[in-house]
Amino acid sequence: MLKIGLTGGIGSGKSEVSRLLVECGAVLVDADRVAREVVAPGTPGLAAIVDAFGAEVLAADGSLDRPRLGSIVFADPDKRAVLNAIVHPLVGARSRELEAAAPEDAVVVHDVPLLAENGLESLYDVVIVVDVAPETQLDRLVRLRGMTEADARARMAAQATREKRREIADIVIDNDVPLEELRRRVREVWAELSERASAP
Repeated sequence: MLKIGLTGGIGSGKSEVSRLLVECGAVLVDADRVAREVVAPGTPGLAAIVDAFGAEVLAADGSLDRPRLGSIVFADPDKRAVLNAIVHPLVGARSRELEAAAPEDAVVVHDVPLLAENGLESLYDVVIVVDVAPETQLDRLVRLRGMTEADARARMAAQATREKRREIADIVIDNDVPLEELRRRVREVWAELSERASAP
């Protein structure tokens, strides 16, 4: 099994790259999806968040109000650390379960938004960074996700710098390109990963 850590800044198009890798045959473990699963209604994860932040982080239906929680933790590094201490161990345990269920010869891609921030690069055989210019990130967050420019800049500032991400990369995928070009590059990377996965 080859373990890949896939990361990139917010708005870099990491989800598109992970989708293309799955099309090639990768097994995807999506940290964001797992993070939602471990704080679903009725989970110990959600109970711990409510203990730490109060019932105002719940939506009317009893689920986690992610934008509300986001506005609290992105403004305060200490609160963000409290949240991470609750969620990260749960995400780690669930991700390991999903990975263990993959075939032995699989290329398992872990889509991990905060890989660089949390110093997780040593957990993977290969780290892939999806890279775009900060102007591209800002444009995508405002235009495609409807964030205000101030909000988008705050989210970007809360993440590792572009340089820090590139430093830990074994492979960089430039996503300041048209989709067809991106698809071609991902196929190239896939060929390299498949070769490594099947090497004795």
